[in-house]
Amino acid sequence: MYRTHTCGELRQAHINQTVTLSGWVQRTRDLGGMSFVDLRDRYGITQLAFNNETNADLYEQSRKLGREFVIQTTGKVVERYSKNLTIPTGEIEILVETITILSKSETPPFTIEDETDGGEELRLKYRYIDLRRNAARKHLEVRHKMAQEVRRYLDDLNFLEVETPVLIKSTPEGARDFVVPSRLHKGTFYALPQSPQVFKQLLMVSGFDRYFQIVKCFRDEDFRSDRQPEFTQIDCEMAFVEQEDILKTFEGLAKHLFKKLKDIDYTEPYPRMTFAEAMENYGNDRPDIRFEMKIKNITELTRGADFKVFDEAEFVGGICVEGAWEYTRKQLDALTEYVKRPQIGAKGLVYVRFGTDGSLKSSVDKFYNEEKLKTWAAAFGAKPGDLMLILSGTKKATLPQLSELRLEMGKQLGFRKGDTFAPLWVLDFPLLEWNEESHRYHAMHHPFTSPKIEDIGKMYTAPGEVRANAYDLVVNGSEVGGGSIRIFDSNLQKQMFDLLGFTPEEAEKQFGFLINAFRYGAPPHGGIALGFDRLVSIFNNTDSIRDVIAFPKNNGGRDIMIETPSEIAEDQLKELHLLIRN
Repeated sequence: MYRTHTCGELRQAHINQTVTLSGWVQRTRDLGGMSFVDLRDRYGITQLAFNNETNADLYEQSRKLGREFVIQTTGKVVERYSKNLTIPTGEIEILVETITILSKSETPPFTIEDETDGGEELRLKYRYIDLRRNAARKHLEVRHKMAQEVRRYLDDLNFLEVETPVLIKSTPEGARDFVVPSRLHKGTFYALPQSPQVFKQLLMVSGFDRYFQIVKCFRDEDFRSDRQPEFTQIDCEMAFVEQEDILKTFEGLAKHLFKKLKDIDYTEPYPRMTFAEAMENYGNDRPDIRFEMKIKNITELTRGADFKVFDEAEFVGGICVEGAWEYTRKQLDALTEYVKRPQIGAKGLVYVRFGTDGSLKSSVDKFYNEEKLKTWAAAFGAKPGDLMLILSGTKKATLPQLSELRLEMGKQLGFRKGDTFAPLWVLDFPLLEWNEESHRYHAMHHPFTSPKIEDIGKMYTAPGEVRANAYDLVVNGSEVGGGSIRIFDSNLQKQMFDLLGFTPEEAEKQFGFLINAFRYGAPPHGGIALGFDRLVSIFNNTDSIRDVIAFPKNNGGRDIMIETPSEIAEDQLKELHLLIRN
């Protein structure tokens, strides 16, 4: 037996017991005649004590232990003279009687501490070492607990966990597929699933009225902090339901997770807003409602003052930042440079200070007198001590720019605290969105999303106005889940394919199996997919999903630990009937 206890469980109740522990050496301290070793495992840290006077050999052994050596030790639990109440085992220590080095370690490339000196790329290269840190381990512990609670909640509601295929057919729409060549069928390819969408709909046709799966999905897309080429989602589908049934079920799941993992008890229903409201008030479809600072449209109030920037703009809007009138010129210049960054794209920033004495001063005083600025302040609901920040341009471009500015101000002023959670539902998304490059409509979600019944008549006359029976769950400005009521009528599905530019032959080739299934009695159904990685990162108060995945790819899509993607041997290429072209 390598251990009788873990390094995190011994307390004063164990005093005078002889125990055996195994773990990694966190650090050593030699005080001259006495030495101490902090022994660490997944469960915590226990201090080992060595005394030169009582056992010189053990004392000398302890001095030769290096960081991350794996050791086994036996000794008696005693009360610690200098207690460390910041750790659970801090009132005891082990008087060591025997010690065995199980494995030596080279000097680690970075310190195994919460505040490590290793950058992300270095830690990803040595991820197996990085995972020894408390912070990294706790992220995965939360992930584990969340998965268990998801299964427990859904099992209680009669959901069945069903596995769906990983090698499937490549289909259009959505992101690019990862493809897998077939050795046995020359010139053909499998695709890795971007989601189990068609399979969960087929399960509904099969009579499994409540399905879920915590499943790996794959998308070949550009990377950022909340994206990975392979990611995990909580995939769910229900039959004989309407939108309200799904919202209640999965709002219940979210509340269950908050209660079990964060001890937060949400008793009130989550707020709801339409896509149109979210865009008008927050500039995006995943608003962070931990703070107000809504976007206001002041276009008409700015006309006719010979200020071409506003006179020629389709849209002029801004935000009112409460209590920020003392922002310095240097700070305002920095904000201007922030919104002018290529990824945001604004051409400039106009500000209006509302002094505590009631005065109004702006960067466009040459064009707008104080009386005119008062009308702006009234539109913003501003009061003395506030700061108004204004952008202009096309509405399509300016709203997202104001959204970024709003989020930046929320961050600077401490409104976006990680220990505060603000969930909401966003509803009534457009069914279709126009793509300028392809000059046709694309499905905003996917081709199987049902339009609102009352909008079906507009599908050919005004397709851009058709609303989808779709919904997103948003937490703290991050979309953590999205879904829809599905099309289950073959004729309506054909209309949808037609609007998306599929010929009947193309639709049959790509989705014939689903169209055929609908001919044999498809129930009304709908579902949702929750981003498991995103949920875990929000619960862990981290901005990157890489932090909550055991072995993630870096921001370039590479696993620098195992060095992949990598080339394969020429023999493998021949066997797969592949030729690499530069």
